[in-house]
Amino acid sequence: MTIAQYDLRNAAARNFFAKNQRSRGYLQKAGFLCHSHKDRELALGLQQWLKEQGMDLYIDWQDASMPESPDATTAARIRTVIRGSDVFLFLATSNSMGSRWCPWELGFADGVMRNEQIAVIATRDASGNHYGNEYLQLYRRIDQAAVGGSLYWYQKGSQSPQTLASF
Repeated sequence: MTIAQYDLRNAAARNFFAKNQRSRGYLQKAGFLCHSHKDRELALGLQQWLKEQGMDLYIDWQDASMPESPDATTAARIRTVIRGSDVFLFLATSNSMGSRWCPWELGFADGVMRNEQIAVIATRDASGNHYGNEYLQLYRRIDQAAVGGSLYWYQKGSQSPQTLASF
């Protein structure tokens, strides 16, 4: 089941327990989020949702070392963070599907990470449009549980959910 963008917005509205606490010692996994900057609220919602499940999710515009305008320094920093991440997550929306940076980031991750480390978060908007389905045959996916609202990981082509801990 694709994740409703509405649910990501609701997660963004929840309080962060410590906005600047980014300790890998506390959180089990570190992820890189590939997304469109036009989807800030959705990115924050996913970050909060995954934080509640034990993952620290890197979002580039929260990184004070990033330059104001994208340039070669931006690309170098993104490469470094992707290489240091346990997982690479692609938040599929109409904005990310039309982005110039998102395909570059996904292609870079595909070249330096194992296939099992890459996952797609397919979403649907309020109109019922679905995004990201074309990538689901290539990579793992993250879906929302029908009951309880937790996020689950699925191997490509599998219908058997796994918890974040088993990723």
